[in-house]
Amino acid sequence: MMPPPAAPTLQWIRPPRQARTQETLERLLDAAEALLEEKHFEDVHIAEIASRAQTSVAAFYRRFNDKEGLLHALHERLCEEAFATADSALAPERWEGAGLRAILDTVVPFLISVFEDRQALDLAVYQRGLTDESMRERSHRLIRYVLEGLGELILERREEILHEQPEQAVSFAMMQTAATLTHLYTARFRDVGTPRMNDKQIADETVRSCLAYLMTERTVFAQSNFKNQSGESQ
Repeated sequence: MMPPPAAPTLQWIRPPRQARTQETLERLLDAAEALLEEKHFEDVHIAEIASRAQTSVAAFYRRFNDKEGLLHALHERLCEEAFATADSALAPERWEGAGLRAILDTVVPFLISVFEDRQALDLAVYQRGLTDESMRERSHRLIRYVLEGLGELILERREEILHEQPEQAVSFAMMQTAATLTHLYTARFRDVGTPRMNDKQIADETVRSCLAYLMTERTVFAQSNFKNQSGESQ
């Protein structure tokens, strides 16, 4: 019996950019992103962004009206990279011969690493998205794209799914995974649980939860539906 194929290595993708016209802008964005690895967005000052980018405050204001404009540019760049990363990571040819568990065991830890690397930026975007419609819609478009791509990969392994409504089950499992990771990493609730879980434990439990839900026997749901319809259970 042949062993299953090794899971592919996933990595963040940075699309090529126009070096001359974008050079100062990219340096400002890189500087802001580096500072966000050290502190919250509210604690980052324009002067230190300009200094880290080896340019001037005047150069900053030639490109942005204020820090909010910078945040939008950071988010636009993040989404551009995330779309490219999703296209690479979720390309069907990457996963030929891989089963449902192999996909989740690789993709979920990768998603967690992405959340970990950009926590401060994600938090700032998450908070602004509550009132900023354009930022919220940009985030939702990206999330839908990633979840639909992963969901399609899973549905291609339909023979492994035992839920009576595979499309609905996969959609719900994807929403549940996204909500869990956003809650733990972006909204910073991971310290609430006792005992505190590390990234690997969170990934393992997230995968286990998805598989347990998708692979639940059809008869369990059939019996539950019968009881609800007959009035024996509410």
